[in-house]
Amino acid sequence: MNDYNERSIWLRMRAMLSLNDPRWGRGDGNGERQRPNEPKRPPTKDGEGPPDLDEMWRDFNRRLSRVFGRKGGGAGGGGRPDNGRGARIGVGIVIGVLIAIYLGSGVFVVQDGQAGVVMQFGKYRYTAGQGVHWRLPYPFEAHELVNIGQIRQVEIGRNNVVRLANVKDASMLTHDADIVDVRFAVQYQVSKPTDYLFRSVDPDQSVMQAAQAAVRSIVGARSTNDILYQDREAIRQQLTASIQQSLDEYQSGLTVTGVTIQGVQVPDQVQAAFDDAAKVRQDNERAKREAQAYAAELLPRAQADVARQVDEAKTYSDKTVAQAQGDAERFKQVYAQYSKAPAVIRERMYLETMQHIYSNTTKVFVDSKSGNNVLYLPLDKLVEQTRQRVADAAAAASGAAAAAGASAPQGTGTAAPSVAAPSAAASTPAAVATPASQAAASSDALRSRDSFRSRMREDDVQ
Repeated sequence: MNDYNERSIWLRMRAMLSLNDPRWGRGDGNGERQRPNEPKRPPTKDGEGPPDLDEMWRDFNRRLSRVFGRKGGGAGGGGRPDNGRGARIGVGIVIGVLIAIYLGSGVFVVQDGQAGVVMQFGKYRYTAGQGVHWRLPYPFEAHELVNIGQIRQVEIGRNNVVRLANVKDASMLTHDADIVDVRFAVQYQVSKPTDYLFRSVDPDQSVMQAAQAAVRSIVGARSTNDILYQDREAIRQQLTASIQQSLDEYQSGLTVTGVTIQGVQVPDQVQAAFDDAAKVRQDNERAKREAQAYAAELLPRAQADVARQVDEAKTYSDKTVAQAQGDAERFKQVYAQYSKAPAVIRERMYLETMQHIYSNTTKVFVDSKSGNNVLYLPLDKLVEQTRQRVADAAAAASGAAAAAGASAPQGTGTAAPSVAAPSAAASTPAAVATPASQAAASSDALRSRDSFRSRMREDDVQ
């Protein structure tokens, strides 16, 4: 039915546009033409039968004629014929619209993170970047949009291998003949759209095969201890480089952006033994860290002590040198004064020396020739000092006796009295100065002083 209607439309258009048709542009009273050798159709009532395509076309023609300022033949047939000009214009407009739509089908938009690959008769022509572009319509040219900004991921491991490859076990053999199961994920993205479209059939499968080959090679070259507890970062870097090298050899147009090691396990039958070994290693590592922390704490303390001792030694050295230099300078000054008055300087030096010596003794020297003046003696202080010295001597003797008793227990009872008794006996006369002892001491001091003065006079005479 549709083919019949289309043929009828084209035949009537040709008849309308034909210049040899003497009835071209004319119609009967109802705006219809009776074609030759065509049976006369019975009139139909409104709303019955199929739509009259001729009447629809004439109505469209009349509307176009009105648009361009002409009136089509109405039902009465009183208007001037337009010689088919309006129909030709309408057909041209329709054809122009169709051509515009056809040419507009070559417009395409490339979004951010995409790349447009344009092909001419199936052959690569160029790659379009972000923006609005135009190509020749189909079938001359076509385009494919590739998402180059999306990060894609595939997971490699025992569960995925079992599901995809339909094998029993995907465990790997290490260098020391142990079995481990390495689970990791590979992130990648499209870097070359042309290689991705024309050289790669299944990108995920390509990445998975390259990752499996790389991880088996790396695990087979390392020991179980290194894989389980140590070289995770080194394994990750080496795995990334190996997968990328394989993908470059395939010319897949993919770039590996990262590898995440999700877990490394051993078979369940030996998991307990590996856990015990791991616990021992952790204890060793903890002890090692504690020792390192103690060494790190002790070394600065020792260095600080050494620095302090060096500073003290330097300070003592500087003090001793300064004191020696001061004594030397003082001696030079005294010698300069001594050269001017030797007797006076010797007398002064003698008095200063005696004062320094007798300032730390408990004996009191009284000059009996100085007169009958009453002297005040601080007996209470002298007695207290004597008692303190006796107590110190007794404590020292008891300590020495205890030390000797540890080696020879039999000598403990006789050693302490022999030491304490002489101390008390020796210190008792010094507590109180008797008149006889004072006179003797005074005479000794006078004799020593007279002898010193006589030597001074002899030196002056010489």
